[in-house]
Amino acid sequence: MLKKFDKKDEESGGGSNPFQHLEKSAVLQEARVFNETPINPRKCAHILTKILYLINQGEHLGTTEATEAFFAMTKLFQSNDPTLRRMCYLTIKEMSCIAEDVIIVTSSLTKDMTGKEDNYRGPAVRALCQITDSTMLQAIERYMKQAIVDKVPSVSSSALVSSLHLLKCSFDVVKRWVNEAQEAASSDNIMVQYHALGLLYHVRRNDRLAVNKMISKFTRHGLKSPFAYCMMIRVASKQLEEEDSSRDSPLFDFIESCLRNKHEMVVYEAASAIVNLPGCSAKELAPAVSVLQLFCSSPKAALRYAAVRTLNKVAMKHPSAVTACNLDLENLVTDSNRSIATLAITTLLKTGSESSIDRLMKQISSFMSEISDEFKVVVVQAISALCQKYPRKHAVLMNFLFTMLREEGGFEYKRAIVDCIISIIEENSESKETGLSHLCEFIEDCEFTVLATRILHLLGQEGPKTNNPSKYIRFIYNRVVLEHEEVRAGAVSALAKFGAQNEEMLPSILVLLKRCVMDDDNEVRDRATFYLNVLEQKQKALNAGYILNGLTVSIPGLERALQQYTLEPSEKPFDLRSVPLATTLMAEQRTESIPITAAKQPEKVAATRQEIFQEQLAVVPEFHGLGPLFKSSPEPVALTESETEYVIHCTKHTFTDHMVFQFDCTNTLNDQTLENVTVQMEPTEAYEVLCYVPARSLPYNQPGTCYTLVALPKEDPTAVACTFSCMMKFTVKDCDPTTGDTEDEGYEDEYVLEDLEVTIADHIQKVMKLNFEAAWDEVGDEFEKEETFTLSTTKTLEDAVGNIVKFLGMHPCERSDKVPDNKNTHTLLLAGVFRGGHDILVRSRLLLLDTVTMQVTARSSEELPVDIILASVG
Repeated sequence: MLKKFDKKDEESGGGSNPFQHLEKSAVLQEARVFNETPINPRKCAHILTKILYLINQGEHLGTTEATEAFFAMTKLFQSNDPTLRRMCYLTIKEMSCIAEDVIIVTSSLTKDMTGKEDNYRGPAVRALCQITDSTMLQAIERYMKQAIVDKVPSVSSSALVSSLHLLKCSFDVVKRWVNEAQEAASSDNIMVQYHALGLLYHVRRNDRLAVNKMISKFTRHGLKSPFAYCMMIRVASKQLEEEDSSRDSPLFDFIESCLRNKHEMVVYEAASAIVNLPGCSAKELAPAVSVLQLFCSSPKAALRYAAVRTLNKVAMKHPSAVTACNLDLENLVTDSNRSIATLAITTLLKTGSESSIDRLMKQISSFMSEISDEFKVVVVQAISALCQKYPRKHAVLMNFLFTMLREEGGFEYKRAIVDCIISIIEENSESKETGLSHLCEFIEDCEFTVLATRILHLLGQEGPKTNNPSKYIRFIYNRVVLEHEEVRAGAVSALAKFGAQNEEMLPSILVLLKRCVMDDDNEVRDRATFYLNVLEQKQKALNAGYILNGLTVSIPGLERALQQYTLEPSEKPFDLRSVPLATTLMAEQRTESIPITAAKQPEKVAATRQEIFQEQLAVVPEFHGLGPLFKSSPEPVALTESETEYVIHCTKHTFTDHMVFQFDCTNTLNDQTLENVTVQMEPTEAYEVLCYVPARSLPYNQPGTCYTLVALPKEDPTAVACTFSCMMKFTVKDCDPTTGDTEDEGYEDEYVLEDLEVTIADHIQKVMKLNFEAAWDEVGDEFEKEETFTLSTTKTLEDAVGNIVKFLGMHPCERSDKVPDNKNTHTLLLAGVFRGGHDILVRSRLLLLDTVTMQVTARSSEELPVDIILASVG
């Protein structure tokens, strides 16, 4: 007899796991009992349980020992004890992939599957299908068809679910069982109908028309199973998404009709499907929201939770659609289930008015300590959305966030709060000093390295720009004294940024950095020594280039370039301009990680897209001597429609004095092979086509690549914007569609492509300057030029900013692409690198009257990039 433990026993440790200290060898020794006569069912079932426990705990059974135990277990089929027989089925399924020759039990399982004992038949089907491979399946096909339409629901369900698993390895065989599955789909048993429809769908899932017919057929006659309804709703919503169907579709009508079903699970599934459909308007959401509103007052906690959780999702995109439920949601704020109360409040935060924020904050604070971190994160995300919606309330919300920050909590919870506070600081300049002060207090006791280093990085960025920057130094230097090496390294970088931007504080910062030079950690010492030497020069250009903005090159690319330079010694010094620039995303990641933590690079770094292109172009003989690849266009440009006989996409590669156009071509005609494929280009400006590199052969549906090399304008170097007319020329050879063999010598042909545009953005790479003013001073005003333009077609500052950023292909700095509300003036700060490795900076002052007037000031280390910018804008 198993001892029965009550709750007191469990709490006192009396209910410990009886299998806790099992040893594999001892259990396998016990398995010899299976050979004894007569069989002891109780004892054998207990041993099988031990074997299953070991397998499910991850214990490795060798093939030999597993096979021996398996063969011994097969003798247990001589017993008719029902418990022992069920344990045998479970063990067969678990050991089928470990032991050898498991098919030896096929005859025993087939006998049970076709026998008179209904309790054995279903499990026997599942065990048999587990050990049957595609070669043996046809031998039991007849039995499977009979089992699918069996009158006993458990047998039919077992056969249907097993068939679903067999689809993965034997699709063609299972496909022949569709008629039997159709018959099972009309069963009165809810599980049989559900499993039958599941099998039918998975057989037809790659045929959209067949799936639509199936949905139409079964929904027209009605279904008995609520599970089947739920599955049909999911299938219908998936079809709607894939086909991008309108809301007039019969599929949408079916989902909407399920909102009136008598089963609550079906009603919720339909409401959830409508809410999650992309592109739904508030009007189309209304019926689903009404149903969810009714569920909010349900006596069942599960329904209330499901309703409020789904309404919370709706409120993210369509807060106005949920406003009608606010009264019901307010009733749930006092719900005894704290998960429901939390979701209700966060939904109200997204849909409520500005005047209700204070009241809701008080309600939240009353039970914040009672809910889990997962729900606390949901609350923080709601507060973050509120800060963007009602910027005037940031003081109330910030105070609440600081209170939460001081409480106990895990990493994800604390990170969510820190992210929210940082976003408030960035959006509201008046909250900067308050926010930084509270974050300084937080890092005094912060146990999370990532958060401490991130806050130190933020202090280095924003602290020097405040009215009293010296008050942050104590908090930063405390980290050098009290923390471990990664945080110390971040603190050293933050100190250097204060010294680089404030001459009064520089002597004090130098003293602190000299103390850090004696640190135990290499990274901290190296940073302190480096920053100390730079700051002692007292040159703004050095501070900007090496402390405030840092490198703009790809770190993995720099590593590869340096390694290559050491392998091939040269008298020329290493040129940093030969290193690929970091993409904007990589630059953002680097600014968060490199100045913060002692970066530990992996041994091998995945090559970037541009580095892959550089390697591909380097092997083409015609492109030798072009120098390093400066930029590749982010997305290929389609020069044909996707349905045409030839599909061509172009990627533009920019070098210092040349451009290479890479044409990826696909021939969609199965009775033709193309040879010597080139794309002839005619420019409208002073570009010069130098050579064509053909794709030698373009068989059916096998992509090929050809190139065109052009020289950039020399007589008028500012004329970089150009339109090329493109013509594909090739030799056509007819071929046999089945074998691909060509049948003749072929004939010349040509195919007109879309025009291809080259813009100024193709000559500029985006880079991020964290401190624009420092970068502006670093470049200097030697080649500064200024002009004023009128943007006659642009009516708003937001449109003007968006158009300028897109046209120039430069990176907006210091969030200057965000235009404040109700402003008629704005300054846009842009940074980039012109081909050849020249920094180019643009300060654009915009004034909105009847039209937008723009004053553009451009600076660069060379004159040409400035002239090109002004010529292009003009």
